[in-house]
Amino acid sequence: MKTLLLLLLITLSEATIGVFVKLTDGLIPIQTLNFYALAFAAAFLMAVMPVATGQSLRFPWGNLKDTIIIGALIAAQISVFNYAMTLVPIANAVIFWSIAPFFVFIFSALFLGEKARKSYIVIFAIAMIGIVLAKPLEGGHMLGNLVALGDGAIYAAMVTYMRYEGKSEAGNDIAWSMLVASLILMPALVLVGPGALTATIAYDALGMELPVMLWAAALGLVSTGFAYFGISIVLKTLDANVYALVDIIVSPVVATTLGFLIFAEVPAQGMIYGGALLLGAGFWLTREMSRGAERRSVHPCQCALRDI
Repeated sequence: MKTLLLLLLITLSEATIGVFVKLTDGLIPIQTLNFYALAFAAAFLMAVMPVATGQSLRFPWGNLKDTIIIGALIAAQISVFNYAMTLVPIANAVIFWSIAPFFVFIFSALFLGEKARKSYIVIFAIAMIGIVLAKPLEGGHMLGNLVALGDGAIYAAMVTYMRYEGKSEAGNDIAWSMLVASLILMPALVLVGPGALTATIAYDALGMELPVMLWAAALGLVSTGFAYFGISIVLKTLDANVYALVDIIVSPVVATTLGFLIFAEVPAQGMIYGGALLLGAGFWLTREMSRGAERRSVHPCQCALRDI
């Protein structure tokens, strides 16, 4: 029951990414906002991961290459995803990002020699129908839709790399990877500026003004830091592929619902039908690919905590 409750909280925290990005109202350049978010997330993970794993926060000398590469991929994936959120409604970003499992399969087949099953042909056909119905190249959201699709490929590259390296990331290494990710994005402070750090945003419905940095901190602590921390804990008792199956369906649905409730974003009919097919196909493909590979990596926080 505790694991399921934590899984629910993780799903909710991941679904808030678009909300917090949009609540900053463009007062912080997205590149700088990504840096702030990853810096807050790194600080959070470095504080809580030693408690969660029972291990001191030691520099990962023996796993330095993986830590740096995964950090770079985290920086790229989160940056591109958050950028997509500034261009399109939340539903568009989360649904088109959900193409990730198909990129995972393609990259795994090309670089890891993983063989396809006959059922994959049917799954790909369903996914393609879903994409056609969602119409990513039509309307004023084409760029954002393509960015979200591209982000699915970046995420898949990260998962494929983890599988290639036989990923068994130590519990605290993900904190160091997050720190690497924040350092990679730090030049944004100079290149595009720190943003309106002292600005506040008035909310008539609440009858108050809130600082924009509140949302930057929430993006890092809630949407990123807590999500990664919670996943590392969940993976101690829950099969990683089970987590992936739940996350593929639930998180996009919750994120879309939040977009509707908070920003009155109503997905187009084609997006609803196409998204349903794409999410369903992604769920099916992940389930098929997980057969006989229960400990295979599906997330950058695939930690070997079960062995601690």
